[in-house]
Amino acid sequence: MKILIIEDEKELRESICTFLSGEQYTCEKATDFNTALDKIHFHDYNCIILDINLPDGNGLEILKEIKKNNKADGVLIISARNALDDKVSALGLGADDYLTKPFHLSELAARVAAIIRRRNFDGKNIIYIDDDLQLNVNEKTVSVNNILLDLTRKEYDLLVYFISNKNKVITKNAIAEHLWGDGMEGAGSYDFIYAHIKNLRKKMISAGGQDYIKSIYGLGYKFNVI
Repeated sequence: MKILIIEDEKELRESICTFLSGEQYTCEKATDFNTALDKIHFHDYNCIILDINLPDGNGLEILKEIKKNNKADGVLIISARNALDDKVSALGLGADDYLTKPFHLSELAARVAAIIRRRNFDGKNIIYIDDDLQLNVNEKTVSVNNILLDLTRKEYDLLVYFISNKNKVITKNAIAEHLWGDGMEGAGSYDFIYAHIKNLRKKMISAGGQDYIKSIYGLGYKFNVI
């Protein structure tokens, strides 16, 4: 799951990034208005944590831009302003949630998880695929035929991304960007994607699961669910 943190205060930005990385999120950061605009225009995120009080612009304008372009990214507003009018304005513009500073990082993480759960899994904590595959969003575990799979973090993230986009063709570039974010730059090849997909398929099939992941020649992959 990929998160964008738009926050100019360095200490808070780094604290959020460190905490969410520990919760198995891939985090990207934007420290100013223009960098944030560039990122939302060219990349997709499961959730955007947005400070509306940026030194070079109003974060609500970024929110308007997200909605104007019909992007599906979830948005959590963080702000030192606790006025009711600010909250109403942000939620009215399409923000998913509003959190007032100061806050506990554990609460922030819980709200991010809730936004992702609502947007990707209809608010469900446990996702069932056919009769064999079960994904527990809260515990970040995957079972096939009641056998708990020993997945790496990237394998888990890859499976969640596939399930979130089931029956859609996903390009190799989109997979790389989702799993590694800014870290994919300079990778040179997609060999790391092939390796993760191969290992994920092997683990699911070894537990008696279906071969859901189909290679679409020249395009990418599709997670087939009938």
